[in-house]
Amino acid sequence: MADKLVTIAKFADYIEADLAKQLLDDFGIKSVVTGQNAANVYSVPAIADTDLQVFESQAQQAREILESHKKQE
Repeated sequence: MADKLVTIAKFADYIEADLAKQLLDDFGIKSVVTGQNAANVYSVPAIADTDLQVFESQAQQAREILESHKKQE
């Protein structure tokens, strides 16, 4: 059975989503940012959710990496 994509984080700002994607890439986790074009057009976060998605099998590890990075800031 194929691994499906799951959303692990939502961002109102597509730049933050791209930075999170790069962080995951640095750890060897492939990810996808969705909704970034809508975020460029709309400034209301409820309309312009930008999602960060990874394969379900790597979701927990990706969440831990993002959480660890937040604590270091």
